[in-house]
Amino acid sequence: MALTIAIIGRPNVGKSTLFNRLVGRKLALVDDTPGVTRDRRIHAARLYDLNFDVVDTAGFEDAAAATLQGRMRQQTEIAIREADLIFFVVDAKSGILPDDRTFAEIVRRAGKPVILVANKSEARGSDAGYLESFELGLGEPVPISAEHGQGMPDLRDAIIAAVGEERAFEDDEDEAAEAEPLIGEDITDADEEPAYDDTKPLRIAVVGRPNAGKSTLINALIGEERLLTGPEAGITRDSISVDWNWKGRRIKLFDTAGMRRKARVQEKLEKLSVSDGLRAIRFAEVVIIVLDATIPFEKQDLQIADLIIREGRAPVIAFSKWDLIENRQETLAELYEKTARLLPQVRGLLAIPLSAETGRGLDRLMDAVLKVHQVWNRRVSTGRLNRWLEGVLAHHPPPAVAGRRLKIKYITQAKTRPPGFVLSTSRPDALPQSYVRYLVNSLRESFDMPGVPIRMALRTSDNPFADKAKKKR
Repeated sequence: MALTIAIIGRPNVGKSTLFNRLVGRKLALVDDTPGVTRDRRIHAARLYDLNFDVVDTAGFEDAAAATLQGRMRQQTEIAIREADLIFFVVDAKSGILPDDRTFAEIVRRAGKPVILVANKSEARGSDAGYLESFELGLGEPVPISAEHGQGMPDLRDAIIAAVGEERAFEDDEDEAAEAEPLIGEDITDADEEPAYDDTKPLRIAVVGRPNAGKSTLINALIGEERLLTGPEAGITRDSISVDWNWKGRRIKLFDTAGMRRKARVQEKLEKLSVSDGLRAIRFAEVVIIVLDATIPFEKQDLQIADLIIREGRAPVIAFSKWDLIENRQETLAELYEKTARLLPQVRGLLAIPLSAETGRGLDRLMDAVLKVHQVWNRRVSTGRLNRWLEGVLAHHPPPAVAGRRLKIKYITQAKTRPPGFVLSTSRPDALPQSYVRYLVNSLRESFDMPGVPIRMALRTSDNPFADKAKKKR
């Protein structure tokens, strides 16, 4: 089992910057504002020849348990309990503060191996803070600069000294088995229709407006208080990934920050949060759009759904807080009608009412996710497509434009994830969009492909006599 290292400390000492340095990517949001990180984030990391899991945590704050800061501290305490080694990070530039001493005592009582990390040691005047950190009684501090990558060899040596060489270099036996295929790999084999592979890991992003119940939904699905929740809007900032196993299927869930209207997003930190959420959407396969059932289909909800459809992800709508609805049958019929009317570009979009508080609808939601993922990966053979096209053209041929009949020659599926088709026609620019929509909708019905985006590209075959005609002139 891989070594797990938790990075803890008071707010704004550079924990997320060190986390990004160790994982080799800018995954965690970083800003000068104290308290940016709220949920704990786990990711595989590498430091020279050492491989381990690193946990980024919220800044330790002394606050009542019922407050947001108190709930953040509880998440950090869980990270300390689950870790094999702790990086206690202090700010060498500002020196040791009373909170550092308080939290050093908490870490000492945990009984875990601790490495005292004096960050921002490249700053002028940091020597005084470095020497002051000896007072914490956690051993000799390791001076580093997470921003500039200084002191990393010393940090590597400190890890080996803290846990021993055998534990530090212990290989994860499942590392090779856990290798995941690249997301977005399309099937390009010709005429066969491969069976759906339900053994591959599935990536699901959960998106929606602030306070729609996204984090609460993920906690209900995995059965533990993994993500920070509460009545306050906008608690989630980072896009946090959570590994989960559902009925033997490996799933990676991505919780995202609530997305407000663009005009209302003014602060830099919120812009970073939204950008992180958009990145999670692009890397997901299925996106669950969480709508508050008490105030569904706001303008922002429709814009989020349209963005997901344009990105080509497989969408599923979850009407959350269903336990607050009184006239459920009447409300559900109205919501289904609005879904079909307001999102016609994905006809047959699956929408599930649920309550994360009571657990109602969670299994139906996951069944819908797997169903739409199968459709998103579906491939139809060229032979079946052209037999279907022949019947469609006989029933409803394309219109004549400027007195000339448009000819449609053949159709083939070029890709999956989402399904993409190429239609060969004599004049692609003249084929009306209304007829293209007719073909797409007929394709959905004939091959049972509801609720996912379908791409239709129009092509024309080269005219072998075009060059000869030019020469005669």
